[in-house]
Order: sequence, then structure tokens, then C-alpha cells
Amino acid sequence: MISKNQLGIIYMILSVVCFSLMDISVKLMSNSYPIGQLIFFRGFLGLIPIFFIIPLNRYKNLLETSKLKLHIGRAVAGTFAMANLYLGLKFLPIADAITISFAAPIFATIFSIIFLSEIVRFYRWFAIILGIIGVIVVLKPGTTMFSYYSFFPILFCLGFATISILIKKLSKTEPDYLISMFFTIALILTGCISYFFGWNQIKTEDIIYLFAIGICGSTGNIFLTMSIRKADISLVTPVKYLSLIFAILSGIFIFGESISYLTLLGAFLIIISTAIIFRREAIKKVKTTMVRQV
Repeated sequence: MISKNQLGIIYMILSVVCFSLMDISVKLMSNSYPIGQLIFFRGFLGLIPIFFIIPLNRYKNLLETSKLKLHIGRAVAGTFAMANLYLGLKFLPIADAITISFAAPIFATIFSIIFLSEIVRFYRWFAIILGIIGVIVVLKPGTTMFSYYSFFPILFCLGFATISILIKKLSKTEPDYLISMFFTIALILTGCISYFFGWNQIKTEDIIYLFAIGICGSTGNIFLTMSIRKADISLVTPVKYLSLIFAILSGIFIFGESISYLTLLGAFLIIISTAIIFRREAIKKVKTTMVRQV
């Protein structure tokens, strides 16, 4: 008999695999298609997994909500975050882009202090400072390895921090599928608008990667949510860091990238930082928003 915690770990592993496949596919396709076109496929094909989790009695009034403004805000912030994550994957080594994106909970904690008046004591302040140091190490300012493209994943983190605040408000009354639906619609609309700025003709051999971007991205979010609901957050959080290992390995073996020791050091500091944040939020029973949800 599988326990809830064991099931939560399985869901988290599946989430990591899905997001890693999406990241790899985005990086592979980003030189052949505009980012707006990739966002469209993330949204349009991402609808497929969502339809499987919508209750049958909600199809008639699927988008009915009393919190439309919050949904729109979450959708816009999510689209902004996703666009910047995809740009980071396009221009940076995949390990650098994913490592910086893991600092998102640090920015989310800062936003919680500012906008939700959450009380943060020594341990979480220590984690915030440690995480910021980790980000600076990965950015490599003042060295020849520094790239201005590194600011794209940081913008993702800022978008994610906004998402975190809005999801904490929405999840009190709104179901997960509805939050995902508004976000997905925003992706589709953004992708459609980007058509007027140029799309490329789709090659037959690329279809599988475009499907992976949409299906894996949406399914990864579903598995992530299921994992958090089933298991203790402090138990499944370490599993999430397998994404960094996948990013490093794919960078070396798929994209032929060399991994800087500064990236590894920064990743270590960010992992310690976010682990402390998740642990303290679990102890304080503060609702945690995991990395990604895009």
C-alpha cells in the first residue's frame, strides 16, 4: 500500500521529468521559432491535460468566478514569467537559466513581506540573503562569463513572486483547474498576438517537441499540485532539485555546454536557501508556492 507521502514523491518526480522535457524542448526549438510561437503551443496544447481534471458539472459554467481581476492578474504575471523563462533558456546555458529560476521562492518570500505583511524571522532572512548571494554567484558579474541575458530568469523570478501572492489569495476559494485555465487562455492570446510579429512554418520533425512543450508543461503543473496536496512539503522539496541535475546533464550531453564551477556553487547556495524557506514555511504552516507553476 503506497502512503500519501510516497505518492507525493512519485508525483513530484513525474513533475520534474515533465518540466525538464519542456525546458529541453524549448531550448531545442528556440532557435527555429519565435518565443511567442512557442508560448502559443505551450498554451494551446497545454489545454489537453487540463480538460482531464475539470469536473463534468463545471463545463457549462467553466469560467464563472467572482475573482476575475485576480485571475487576470495571475494569468498576466504567469505569461510574463514564462516569456522570460523561455528567453533565458534560449540565450543562456540551460543549467544557468534553470538555476537562477530556482531562486523564485526567495523573491516570493520578499513579496510576501511587502504585500502580505508576513512576519519573517531570522531563519528566513538568512535564507533570503544566502539565496541572493547564490544568484549573484551564478550571474558572475565583473567576469567575462557575465551575460545580460541572465536578467531574463531574474524577471521570471519577479513574475513568479507576483504569481505566488495571487495564488495564495485565489487558492482559498478557486479550484486549481480554473486558475490554470485562465493562465492557459492568456498564453494562447499572447501567442496569437505574436503571430503579427512573425511566425515560422512548422517543420514535421519539430512537431513532437512542440507537443512536448504544451503537454509536458501543463502536466508538470498538475503533478506538482498533486504532489503538494498529497505529501509534506519538506519531504517532496528535495525531489524538486532533480531538475537542476537534469539541466546540468542535458546541458553537457545534449547542448554541448560546459558547466561553470560558479554555477554549481550558486546552485548549492540557492538550494540551501529555498530548502530553509520551505522548511520554515512548513513549520509556520504558511502556504507554500513551489518553484515553477508556469
